[in-house]
Amino acid sequence: MSERGRRSAVRLTARGAIALALVATLAGYVLAELLDLAFVVGPTFVAASLLGVLLVNPRELLSLVVTPPLVFFAATVFVELGRALGSVSIVQSLTLGLYTSLSNGAPWLFAGSAVVLAVALRRGLRDNVRDLRTELRAGAEVPRPRQPYVPEPEGYFEPRVYGTPRTED
Repeated sequence: MSERGRRSAVRLTARGAIALALVATLAGYVLAELLDLAFVVGPTFVAASLLGVLLVNPRELLSLVVTPPLVFFAATVFVELGRALGSVSIVQSLTLGLYTSLSNGAPWLFAGSAVVLAVALRRGLRDNVRDLRTELRAGAEVPRPRQPYVPEPEGYFEPRVYGTPRTED
């Protein structure tokens, strides 16, 4: 069987993979609230991140690798803001909720980021980094030697006089 036949037919863009991870993490928060199981959020985030990195186009791995912390943070802020809206002190409730949720989710966040990085390295992240470096080097300007200061010729900014010269009366 050819290599093309073994690969998945579904390919996501980096945006699609990020959206998948965000929606799945939000769904994990909802499921955790419904079932009263706080540990559901972490595995859901890791599974969604893994699925995203497996389905993303290989040329977009560089964009995807840096986003898991941002996705987890955005989902957590959204959920904690929703929880804080019903409290007396929104700022205090939001701050405490973010601190608690991010502290509890930190191991899962690190695990999700590590899984994404490991899988992306196997799928060709090094090639993406090499291509980016080559592209940046090619686009860099070559420093030109400094030219000595050459003043403008005398009378350059003087207005031109058209017609006949005036005579003094």
